[in-house]
Amino acid sequence: MHFIRLCLVVILAASPVWAQDDDSIVVPVEDAVIGETFEDEAEWDSVTARVEAAIQAGRASNTVLADLRSQISDWRDTFLTRQSVNGPRMSTVSAQIAALGAVPENGEEDARIAARRAELNAQLNELRVPVTLATEAHTQANGLISEIDSLLRDRQTENFLERSQSPLNPSGWTTAWDSLGVAARGIKGEVESEVSNPSRRSKFVSNLPAFLALVAVALVCLIRGRAWFGIAANALTTRFRRGHAVVQFVLSLGQIIIPLIGLIALANALALTGMSGRRLGALIDVLPAFGVLAIVAHWLAGQLTPYNMDEETHPLGMSPQVSSRTHTRIITLGYAMMLFGFAQVFVTSNNFNAASEALVMFPFGFLLAWALYWLGKIIRNSVDELSDDAPHQFRAGLRSMFGSGLMLAAVIGFVLACFGYANAFEEVTYPASLTVLVLAVLMLLQRLSVDAYALFSKGEGLASEALIPVLIGFVLVLLSLPVFALIWGAQVTDLTELWTRFREGFSIGETKISPSNFLLFAVVFVAGYTVTRMVQGALRSTVLPRTKMDVGGQNAVVSGLGYVGIFLAAVVAITTAGIDLSGLAIVAGALSVGIGFGLQNIVSNFVAGIILLIERPISQGDWIEVGGQMGYVRDISVRSTRIETFDRTDVIVPNADLVSNQVTNWTRGNNVGRVIVPVGVAYGTDTDMVTGILQEIAQAHPMVLLNPPPSVVFQEFGADSLNFEIRAILRDVNYVLTTKSEMNHAIAKRFVAEGIEIPFGQRDIWLRNPEALDFGAKRPARMPSKPKDAPKS
Repeated sequence: MHFIRLCLVVILAASPVWAQDDDSIVVPVEDAVIGETFEDEAEWDSVTARVEAAIQAGRASNTVLADLRSQISDWRDTFLTRQSVNGPRMSTVSAQIAALGAVPENGEEDARIAARRAELNAQLNELRVPVTLATEAHTQANGLISEIDSLLRDRQTENFLERSQSPLNPSGWTTAWDSLGVAARGIKGEVESEVSNPSRRSKFVSNLPAFLALVAVALVCLIRGRAWFGIAANALTTRFRRGHAVVQFVLSLGQIIIPLIGLIALANALALTGMSGRRLGALIDVLPAFGVLAIVAHWLAGQLTPYNMDEETHPLGMSPQVSSRTHTRIITLGYAMMLFGFAQVFVTSNNFNAASEALVMFPFGFLLAWALYWLGKIIRNSVDELSDDAPHQFRAGLRSMFGSGLMLAAVIGFVLACFGYANAFEEVTYPASLTVLVLAVLMLLQRLSVDAYALFSKGEGLASEALIPVLIGFVLVLLSLPVFALIWGAQVTDLTELWTRFREGFSIGETKISPSNFLLFAVVFVAGYTVTRMVQGALRSTVLPRTKMDVGGQNAVVSGLGYVGIFLAAVVAITTAGIDLSGLAIVAGALSVGIGFGLQNIVSNFVAGIILLIERPISQGDWIEVGGQMGYVRDISVRSTRIETFDRTDVIVPNADLVSNQVTNWTRGNNVGRVIVPVGVAYGTDTDMVTGILQEIAQAHPMVLLNPPPSVVFQEFGADSLNFEIRAILRDVNYVLTTKSEMNHAIAKRFVAEGIEIPFGQRDIWLRNPEALDFGAKRPARMPSKPKDAPKS
């Protein structure tokens, strides 16, 4: 019966609420006051008495227990709201008591202060009464709901393990056949009774035009609707240059809507006759609910396992042969589920006993298990075609596991049915079949998200590897979890109970944290973070560039403001959300000691980063040298500094090294720097002439400052040359290598023009054993003789 309840839940969830019971309990939260004015206390006591009596007796039906649970749940929500009654007033009174200070240890206190303290304490105790009573009542409601849920789960377990006569036992076949005969005669009798009723016949005659119209609509939608809509969809899809997959998916929904309209029209047409009776009317009522299973199966088979599609473009990567077999099995599974559902409604409406019901349902159960088993086998065997593709290994493993699970569910369900566990068979096989349909829908929605992302991002080739479709798929899986829970036996009340407990939150010490606290914290923190980034952007682009502060100082101000802003945003968010972390102070202090020992280097680097931002010995863009590494500072964070070397490689230097070790900053404050160009000339060269030439070359270079003027130093008498040096101050030390190279070129040209020789080292090599240079080559023993004269002719 679980799948019938599931279908009813789905139908009712998609329908509006038409009416409510007049005797339903409605407790207005605005007027709810617990304490001396607890006017509904008697009503609450009456409800709890009835619930406790029903639980202790254990004879109430599941419907009655569900109704009682709903009433208790409404009261619990009311009590949860009442727990916040007088909250602001209690905070004010507590603050007033705290303002009076602590009671003196000697007990001597001014009479007026003591009287005021006693008055405030009395007010606070009076204000706490409603909250305390609401908390107690909320706890009682929670306990009663837990008892009802436990009783319902016990009954569900007993129903699952209930065993009837095995359908393979021939002794029950006669009884089942007789039950079928009785049911057929009952349906026939009801129909004949309705037909013979003159009022029914007159009503049918008056509804005949509507009946014929609905039958015509049903026949057109069911017989030709899918085909015509498919042709129209293909014609419309070809008109779109981009987004073919999205348009085709949206239009393919008509293959579900059109046949479903046909089923609804057919059910309404049969209902208009007024001659169906109770038993046949039960089948007519569920015709759209179970018929849609076959329609959805057809649609899923066409979307996931289309015909005439090669393996590379197939949605599941299947070959045409495997895709054809899978297509057939999916449709067979849908029809098997539909027939199983109709058979269940048939035996229920005709009041079959347990043995007859198990025997009548056995063929339909066998068909369902058979379809499920072969579908699982095809899915598992199709993994071999993808086993050599490394990127699909994970998907292949999931597919193999899923196929094996379907086969196992089919086998276990069939064995249970053979031993008479009809309810257990239904609770295993039918949910597994519904799981196949839901997972197939999830796969289509995931593919739709990829196609939609490719349509809007204009990147069809990389859409399947993008992050956004993966996140959408993750959200879809989360949203489908309640559906899977309902399919596999969970009650709606179980889900609502989980949601209620989630909304109530949890307590840490005296602090209660709920999802609303987290949401408020996130909103306030994001708002503070956004404001911080906006202020940083305004300072960086508008305010600071108009000051005389250098670039490094501007970056330090912006970074420091960011750290302070994020810290303040976190503090304000925690305070606004009402999260009291004082209870965690001792634990945090104990953890900080251990963390401090384990993260000494990180903490020291963090402190060093703050020192660098405050003192600014180096700034972003400076040319520094530290630890043998030389390059430009590109980024200073709280833990490390990133240096870009002249080889265009990034070197990450811990901030502690920059604070504790020696650092050479070539461009601190300004870019002025000195260049030294060494020059050597041969002995005998006029040194004054060399000095003059070098002086002219240095002064003529555009990068050299003339104040102070460049100088030429006669450095030393070298081993092979007279050594000079040009020492000049450059406008921008970043061009030191370029300037040095250009000066060397100018010196070489000028020395050639003046005939000045640049010496180079010369060495004389003496070979003590020249015969060793022969490398072992053999010499001829004697010189070859002259060739003889050719014979005369």
